[in-house]
Amino acid sequence: MKYDVVIIGAGPGGIFSAYELMKLKPELKVVVLEAGQPLEKRKCPIDGKKIKNCIHCKSCGIMNGFGGAGAFSDGKYNITNQFGGTLHEYIGKREAIDLMKYVDDINMSHGGEGTKLYSTANTEIKKTCLQNDLHLLDASVRHLGTDINYVVLENLYNELKDKVEFHFMTPVETVAKSGDGYVVKTADAEYTCDKCIISAGRSGSKWMEGVCKDLEIPTKSNRVDIGVRVELPAEVFAHLTDELYESKIVYRTQKFEDLVRTFCMNPRGVVVNENTNGIVTVNGHSYEDPALHTENTNFALLVSKHFSEPFKDSNGYGESIARLSNMLGGGVMVQRFGDLIRGRRSTVSRIAESYVTPTLAATPGDLSLVMPKRILDGIIEMIYALDKIAPGTANDDTLLYGVEVKFYNMEVEIDNHLQTRHEGLFIIGDCSGVTHSLSHASASGVCVARYLAE
Repeated sequence: MKYDVVIIGAGPGGIFSAYELMKLKPELKVVVLEAGQPLEKRKCPIDGKKIKNCIHCKSCGIMNGFGGAGAFSDGKYNITNQFGGTLHEYIGKREAIDLMKYVDDINMSHGGEGTKLYSTANTEIKKTCLQNDLHLLDASVRHLGTDINYVVLENLYNELKDKVEFHFMTPVETVAKSGDGYVVKTADAEYTCDKCIISAGRSGSKWMEGVCKDLEIPTKSNRVDIGVRVELPAEVFAHLTDELYESKIVYRTQKFEDLVRTFCMNPRGVVVNENTNGIVTVNGHSYEDPALHTENTNFALLVSKHFSEPFKDSNGYGESIARLSNMLGGGVMVQRFGDLIRGRRSTVSRIAESYVTPTLAATPGDLSLVMPKRILDGIIEMIYALDKIAPGTANDDTLLYGVEVKFYNMEVEIDNHLQTRHEGLFIIGDCSGVTHSLSHASASGVCVARYLAE
């Protein structure tokens, strides 16, 4: 089967590549090959059940499928170059911001209208952070919520499905050069094309390593983020979340001079399990609909680790810590902050007596038996630092869920058009190691589509 463009992956990068190509070059024959299910069929079979261990579905309903790993996320689009990826280093700061704003406009016209765009421009909050050795990063934040994010994806698919060919449950096995184009092989078919866009997402990281090896595309190791998810009464952070919604705050620890940062803040949200390659980690969601709000706010505290010599497998390091947590807790573990600093494990009764009601049924335990001391010391320091700008953060009943791990693909060598050394082969989104967010991944898809349309 011959196509002008084959897109591998229907996550944010793949969706916005297809959308922009459809808009600018509707005459092109474009196919999207996705390893997972259509949006309406995506569901984790153990979600909401007492089963904690992954049953290893043929394709993970949470990580794969239309919308990618972000389909059931909090639906936060951060318009900034300060975090979420390094796309601006390839295409320029102004261009990156303009593309992210363009993506925001599309989301607003496909069901996101009425959602709020927050901003960190409040100088008083910045000043308070700086006075306490904390640094608030600049961003505009569009919060769709898990519910509205789903609606936007539905509407995008409905617009695309009759103009772009989609094949679901069609994992790609190999990508090979063929003359001036490429041959993309699946278990049942071969797709030949002039141009190939790979947008395999975080879940495709190991597959991507194989592609780069086969095509001799240079790569370098990336970082891994390791930490916990904090859950506390919504009132503690209300003065920040009401104004900013998502506050990215960075702290340099006094003991080791490591950087610890807040990540993925979910006002009145819920803590959830996340499955990556059979490893159960923790994440957080929140909803736009007030009827789905809880009494708690949750956010991650993460420490970045990057390895080069002689050990280079940053993701393997993160996986080993997550597997240890799964082994001891049968999945995600939860501990009261007061128990952690007193050197004792949390128990079912201590959690039940807490003033904070957990939104995730996790196993009470002792995170100090799982987390490396250096990382855990940094997280404890950060909690005390945050307590200065949000009193109550360091309360005994604050809950810590572990572990939270953010895996990043190795960074692939690409040029300022996001093209590899092989002409016509583009690598975008999180599988490139360049983007780490919905907004950056989506923008990278638009960037490549516009270049091809020229």
